[in-house]
Amino acid sequence: MNDTLYQDEIVALARAGRALPRLEAPTVSARVDNPVCGDRITVDLTVQNGAVTAVGAKVQGCALCQASIAVIADNVLGQPADTLPTVAKAVEDYLAGKGDTLPWTALSAFSPVRAAKSRWECVMLPFRAANKALAEQG
Repeated sequence: MNDTLYQDEIVALARAGRALPRLEAPTVSARVDNPVCGDRITVDLTVQNGAVTAVGAKVQGCALCQASIAVIADNVLGQPADTLPTVAKAVEDYLAGKGDTLPWTALSAFSPVRAAKSRWECVMLPFRAANKALAEQG
């Protein structure tokens, strides 16, 4: 593994992301593929009264994708569902060097990814799947 990207914090988060199970009866669910690297993720969300109450996933992807879903699962519970698009935009801007403010402290684990543009999509894929699921809910 690339030691610059896959620091201990990313590896620990990736383990947590791999252990995240699918939800049996999610409110919304969506799958997104990254045709460039072959990563694939399905994100399940339970949304009650506008807030995310459960997160599940199936990740067939790299450690960055696995770590990203772990951060989402650890931080979005109890938050309004419309938080996810805002957080996704902040992460995208952060990776592109357009800002240093991150809404969730754990997202700072992805700071080494800023220098590896080809890996940004790996971090963003879980956000894209979650946002797709929410958009399809209407």
